[in-house]
Amino acid sequence: MDNIGCESSNQCLYAFNKATRVMGMIKRTIKIKKAMVSLYKTLVRPHNIASMQKDKELLKKVQHKFTKLIRRTNGLRYEVRVRCLNLWSLEKRRNRQDLIEVFKMSQGKFILELQDWFVLDKIIKEQLRGHLLKLTKTRCTRDC
Repeated sequence: MDNIGCESSNQCLYAFNKATRVMGMIKRTIKIKKAMVSLYKTLVRPHNIASMQKDKELLKKVQHKFTKLIRRTNGLRYEVRVRCLNLWSLEKRRNRQDLIEVFKMSQGKFILELQDWFVLDKIIKEQLRGHLLKLTKTRCTRDC
């Protein structure tokens, strides 16, 4: 394992190893691009959730390796491969998931309360553009 792997958390290493094994199974058994991408999205990508930067770099390698498995995209740059396979970068997926969770909070369909994490932006009411649901994040403190 490289330096990134040595610094990563045990949970991240477990997820990386599991995703790599499943990806190897897909590589050995499936040769159709559409089926490979579908299986990757279903079986591998759910393991690629990390919060720490060192873990993100390790799990990003999984998607890099997968995009290289597809024969027609092998010689292309990573960004082009991701676009050709209709995949999102891991960062875009994390941002999308965060937005979905905030939306659920705002609709009252989530365990956590929106007011615990965000406040309505008071400045917006004076402006002519936008809507009234613009949020600002409260500053974190170290008070225990």
